[in-house]
Amino acid sequence: MVLIYILKGIFVLICIFLVLVILLQSGKGGDVAAAFGGSGSQTAFGPRGAQKPLEKATIVAAILFMVLALLFSLPSFNGQRSVVTDEAPAATPSPTASVAPAAPPAAPAPTPAQ
Repeated sequence: MVLIYILKGIFVLICIFLVLVILLQSGKGGDVAAAFGGSGSQTAFGPRGAQKPLEKATIVAAILFMVLALLFSLPSFNGQRSVVTDEAPAATPSPTASVAPAAPPAAPAPTPAQ
């Protein structure tokens, strides 16, 4: 049972890591600065130098994400629980004491004439 919680924690971390790695990558056609005339935004790493490790990290994280998602979808992994087949909880009996209706509000007193 503890293994399930550990794997779900790893799954959340992989989701966050996958989002960050995808956001760090630039598109194949150039980034937004290239669309507005700016060029040379990747001169620190060369034209594609930093992209290869990001691509590999994306592939590994995506594979782990898919494997864990498929593992969590198996009924034998999470148990044979289902929202549809679960029985409704027994209804608690309501109190039988009757509540007397409230008295109608009294009419406001007339204002004295001046």
